[in-house]
Amino acid sequence: MELQTNIVFKHLNNSTKRIIVEQGGTRSGKTYNIIVWILLSYIANNTGKIITICRKTYPALRASAMRDFMDIAQQIGWYSEDSHNKTNAEINIRGNLIEFIGMDQPQKIRGRKRDLLFCNEANELTLEDWRQLILRTNDRIIVDYNPSEEFHWIYDHILPRDDCDFFVTTYRNNPFLDKNVIDEIERLKEVDENYWRVYGLGERGQSRSLVFSHSSVDSIPEGATLKSYGMDFGFTNDPTSLIAMYHKGDTIYFDELIYKTGMTNQDIANTLKSLEIDKRDIVWADSGEPKSIEEIHRMGFNIRPVIKGGDSINMGIDIMRRYKLVITSRSINLIKEFRNYKYIEDKNGKVLNKPIDAFNHGIDASRYACMMTFSRPNVGHYAVR
Repeated sequence: MELQTNIVFKHLNNSTKRIIVEQGGTRSGKTYNIIVWILLSYIANNTGKIITICRKTYPALRASAMRDFMDIAQQIGWYSEDSHNKTNAEINIRGNLIEFIGMDQPQKIRGRKRDLLFCNEANELTLEDWRQLILRTNDRIIVDYNPSEEFHWIYDHILPRDDCDFFVTTYRNNPFLDKNVIDEIERLKEVDENYWRVYGLGERGQSRSLVFSHSSVDSIPEGATLKSYGMDFGFTNDPTSLIAMYHKGDTIYFDELIYKTGMTNQDIANTLKSLEIDKRDIVWADSGEPKSIEEIHRMGFNIRPVIKGGDSINMGIDIMRRYKLVITSRSINLIKEFRNYKYIEDKNGKVLNKPIDAFNHGIDASRYACMMTFSRPNVGHYAVR
């Protein structure tokens, strides 16, 4: 019999790279065509190979890619009950072993090596999941996902590799869809801009729960005024961070100066000196560390505790969101925090008005500077250079 295939099948047939990434929108035929290729191109032309098909959880895998695989294998007459070990979720076809694993099955993650790996909905996996899988894969790796997240380890750790082919497909690449399905997908244009971007166009989404949007600049522009500094203390696990905050018009600029663990108060003072921080300039610091503030103050720096209220975090966020936020490109830790600082979502996906207490060391320092400067407009003006 003939199976209907689209451009995804051609990508896999034509690629010579070790890793093939299929990013796409809904109903682009990614998973179906990958499974057809595994059966008709890889299994049909090999014997004695081990193929792993995985997803984050085994129940999700069983209801999606595993079900599709068994259906297609039956259609082409290659499925046999005798060769299907349902207890171990394994099947033998033409002398090849195909196993289905969820990353919630730790005994299987660190199991046998494989020749071919297919990571279905790979954006559900963690970077550690990926590392465990790739280290045990000898030949080729196929990855598919809907790009529902704006920032993900896939973009940083897979796509830049020189042994990776990257393809984007949408429902428009699937000529076998009914018009009713196409109409439903295209209704997303009017319903939800982000859903349309991800599931219609196959492009990276923008997180609804991200606290801040920002952009980057190579250097602080001429005319931007240094207003103050913000400092958040850390030591063993958390870094001490120092952020310079500049202002021009409707824009706030941030420049990361310190982001380091293991710093004593003497180390901080020495670094402030080496950075040539003017001793008149205000450094707004976490009021939860009065001893550190007093010691650094005695070393000659104008460091002051932040005045916190009952809802000072949201107040500081609100002040920052009144401005365009721009970060210098060298501020790599602060940029990473801005990309990951999100509001908590409840089990139903509702965004709550409370940020997650993570990815916030440089952000807290930035917030201190903004909150104390712009909520008290007459403070610190003499310190501007």
